[in-house]
Amino acid sequence: MQLFTIGVNHHTAPLSVREQVVFQGDGVEVALRDLVDHRPVQEAALVSTCNRTELYCNTEEPAAAIDWLAEYHRLSTRSLQPYVYALPTAGAVKHAFRVASGLDSMVVGEPQILGQFKQAVKVAEQAGTLGVLLHKLFQRTFSVAKEVRTHTEIGASSVSMAACAVHLAERIFASVAEQSVLFIGAGEMIELCAAHFCAARPRRVTFANRTIERAEELAGRYGAAAITLTELVEQLPAHDVVVTCTASPLPIIGKGTMERTIKARRHRPVFMVDLAVPRDIEAEVAELDDVFLYTVDDLGRVAQEGASSRQAAVAQAEAIIDHKVQDFMHWLENREAVPSIRALRDQAERARRHEMERALRRLARGDDPEQVLDYLSRALTNKLLHAPTHALGSAEAEDRKQLLAILSRLYNIHRHE
Repeated sequence: MQLFTIGVNHHTAPLSVREQVVFQGDGVEVALRDLVDHRPVQEAALVSTCNRTELYCNTEEPAAAIDWLAEYHRLSTRSLQPYVYALPTAGAVKHAFRVASGLDSMVVGEPQILGQFKQAVKVAEQAGTLGVLLHKLFQRTFSVAKEVRTHTEIGASSVSMAACAVHLAERIFASVAEQSVLFIGAGEMIELCAAHFCAARPRRVTFANRTIERAEELAGRYGAAAITLTELVEQLPAHDVVVTCTASPLPIIGKGTMERTIKARRHRPVFMVDLAVPRDIEAEVAELDDVFLYTVDDLGRVAQEGASSRQAAVAQAEAIIDHKVQDFMHWLENREAVPSIRALRDQAERARRHEMERALRRLARGDDPEQVLDYLSRALTNKLLHAPTHALGSAEAEDRKQLLAILSRLYNIHRHE
């Protein structure tokens, strides 16, 4: 079997493609079991975020995994293929290290991806699809990510998506402090955005969520109001800034809803940030004159402005990762030799036990111990050397030269001696 990373991300696929291959919540465990049970895949783990959907797997047939990814989302392999990458072994290892370290993120150095990686491993363990190879890969991945963040400044000047959202809002409005902000959803990204926006002390803040309890929890933290999604259409006109990030498979705000909202607002502008993948806001909303809609990809482009300040840290991080990839590949190559080493040791152990039993029988019948030990050592030596000497004696000239070189290296033999 061989290690592969298969997936799509913000480098290879637009948002319109990425949102078609997202795995949500409890469905990940079911998906992993389906993959391992019905495809030639021994181990698998899924990392699915707004920027990427990646399958880390142990397989000899990556094409089968790509077919599964397409079929699972009711897509044709042909339509998905242009956006998919399949990185074998060393490429897969390096990619995992870079992603977890924040080097492959839309916002270089962002720390959230490491937590998402750890959650992916936890889910794969629960699904029973994490074996020795992937377990070792992810443990090394977490170690490398920690070393990169400890020994470089990769995260020191990182501009988060949440900070970008506030920055963009300030381009539309003179001051966020004078605006009403509506957060839709209650996950980690909404929490981050709420922390950044509320630091600007907006005039009014509301949290909307499917379950009111979670919305009330966040509202209590920021002295805000809490509503359910059923109240969303009614509440939209009262807010100047809308930040949404839910796990809904379909948009929750459509063009018609926003047309009515703009009319109710008497065409006062609305700044909207859709951080969800799949999108929470229909793409057509961006066509409305009084709506400023930004997606996760839009924020990523803004976040890259001024990225030159991180280039030195990126170079340091890449050097650390290259070294760690070599270490992992050395472990992987050694692992491939383990079955042969084990078989060799088992063979030697059987020979040892056999000769030991013969020696004990001779001692039991009263033979001279010195002679028994001498016979034991000779017999064991002959057995251990029989296979290599026989192979050397029966080899053709060309093969014999190669065998001599191997034996000299294995047994540290200097022929001039």
